[in-house]
Order: sequence, then C-alpha cells, then structure tokens
Amino acid sequence: MKPLKIHYLQHVAFEGLGCIAVWASQHGAILSSTEFYRDDYLLPSPDDFDWLIIMGGPMGVYDHAEHPWLLPEKELIKQAIVAGKKVLGICLGAQLIATVLGARVWQNHCKEIGWFDINYMEGVPRRMKHHNAVTVFHWHGDTFDIPTGAVHIASSIACHNQGFLYNNNVLALQYHMEITEESLDAMLAYGADELKPDKYIQPADVIKGMKYYIAENNKMMFNWLNYLAS
Repeated sequence: MKPLKIHYLQHVAFEGLGCIAVWASQHGAILSSTEFYRDDYLLPSPDDFDWLIIMGGPMGVYDHAEHPWLLPEKELIKQAIVAGKKVLGICLGAQLIATVLGARVWQNHCKEIGWFDINYMEGVPRRMKHHNAVTVFHWHGDTFDIPTGAVHIASSIACHNQGFLYNNNVLALQYHMEITEESLDAMLAYGADELKPDKYIQPADVIKGMKYYIAENNKMMFNWLNYLAS
C-alpha cells in the first residue's frame, strides 16, 4: 500500500498541524506543506497529494489586497474538492472551504476565544457523536453560512455554525481540536491584544488553566481524522 500523502497549508508560523502531525506519523503519512508566511512558498498540484489540510490564521478570507496568495489558495482548495480529495479546514481553513463552496463568510456578532462547549447537530455521523456537547478550544471572529449540500455538524451559543461535512470527504471545523500545549502558548503570545474582556473571550490565565481539555480535544481530532481515512 502506498503511503498517504498529506499536504497542509499554513498561514502563520504559530498555527501548525498540532496533534494532526502525530496522527500522520502514526499512519506513516508523507507530509508536505505550503507556508504562506515565507516568501518562497510553493503550491502543489492536486495530483501531488491525497489529503489537503488548511490551517488557521488571523487574516480573513477576503483580505486579498494584504494577502494576495489567498486567491491561488482558494483555487487549489476548489481543485482538490473537485478531484475528490480528502479536505480538512480548521478555523480560517474552514472559512476558506465555505467560500470556495459558494457560502457567505461574515463577521460574527462576537469573538469567541477560549474553552467553550459545542453541541453536535442531528446530521453528525453516529460514530462521531459520543456526546451531545463537548468543550473545545475556539479562536475566531468570523463565521460562515453552511454551504448548499453540506451537513451542519456543530453549534455553540456564541456562534451557530461551527462546522460542516460535505460529501463525506470535506470537513470544516471552526474550532481547534488540533491544539497542543505548545501551540496554545504560541497563540496566546501572538494574539494577546485580542484578549479584551467580553462575554465569550476568556482571560489568558483562565485559558491556560483549562489545558486539561487538550487531551480530549486531540482524541476527538483523531476520531475525525480516522473518519476521513475510512
């Protein structure tokens, strides 16, 4: 059997694969990446990978003037979906998938930063729905409409559309189940100016004090990766 080829798109240095890299290693996958924060970034052809993973970042999906690579990135995501590849988007990555599928991406009524519950929707595959509500890590201000033909999979009090599944091979998650202690610390350091008191923004010390949720989040991330691989 040929090894799984996973290509991931990384927008900022502090939002990498997290625990997804562990899953990839355990499954003997070959990893490659495009790092848009580097001047020498290169985009692959869809023929070069089996899976495409799109990570998060502080920019918005329509910030083309400041980040011109967003346009070819969207085109690659579209090509991957059309080619029937497995595609996973996290946070910004989920928003990029939504806009590629023709859905609206817009500024939510509030930011959601910290550990908050999501509730799984009726359309979640039964094998994935171990609990109706789970606590996951959030860091987002934008949200999206659910694309036509996609299954709405999760919701929270602060943000109704937290994820969707499209054709059983395209998964978009607004939240960060890939988070590790290292990546959490990095996000808190780089995004400290966003942690302003608000109803759905937790202070840094509260977020750090809830790191015990990381292990369960990683387990759930592995479950979704196994689902995509099946």
